[in-house]
Amino acid sequence: MKYISYLRVSTARQGDSGLGLDAQRAAVDRFLTANDGGLIQEFLEVETGKGSNALHRRPQLGAALDLARREKMTLIVAKLDRLTRSARLLLELVELSGGANLVFCDLPDVPSGPVGKFMLTQLAAVAEFEAGMISQRTKAALAAAKARGVRLGTHGAVLAAQRKGEASARAADLRQHLIAARKAGNVTLKAVADYLEAHQVPTRDGGRWHPTTVSRVMTRLSGQHFGTATTP
Repeated sequence: MKYISYLRVSTARQGDSGLGLDAQRAAVDRFLTANDGGLIQEFLEVETGKGSNALHRRPQLGAALDLARREKMTLIVAKLDRLTRSARLLLELVELSGGANLVFCDLPDVPSGPVGKFMLTQLAAVAEFEAGMISQRTKAALAAAKARGVRLGTHGAVLAAQRKGEASARAADLRQHLIAARKAGNVTLKAVADYLEAHQVPTRDGGRWHPTTVSRVMTRLSGQHFGTATTP
């Protein structure tokens, strides 16, 4: 079966760095492997998904739906919440699909037709409710912290530094694997990624290794000598 994939990240920084994309691509790859499918084209969107005109701000989604309808292919999305957390928007998308098959990697058992449409609507309503509750709790926590005199920007910087430290520690753990890949004659980023995949070395988010993933790890280890890899 032929598939088209739609990936979405919320910020330009995520789009440039690949943050979030590797996990989505890994989910799509697993689904395709399990269903003996072939990916024909990937559509990538950088858009927050918020606001009443969210659909109009997603030209890549529109293009993906058009191609799926025209070529009678299935549109695959890694996670429902990557498409939308709005029940209203999901219903609009289902109607706009014009009968094109739409599947989600995290919901592989949802059937097509009216039953599947009903189930997706209920799931989107739950996701919308969860997003609203998270936002409400976050605002309340920030307001309480501000009332106590906490400098919120400082806490954000501390959190960013903590995450950076965790990423650097993970990169250090991978150093020996990169050395081994280099000694085995792998000189390109793709070759190193293939080596790590073949040796079942886990990535930080549990997804697959890609040249961009290898490049980010090597950048963090740039001050250490383990050899370098080049682009293919």
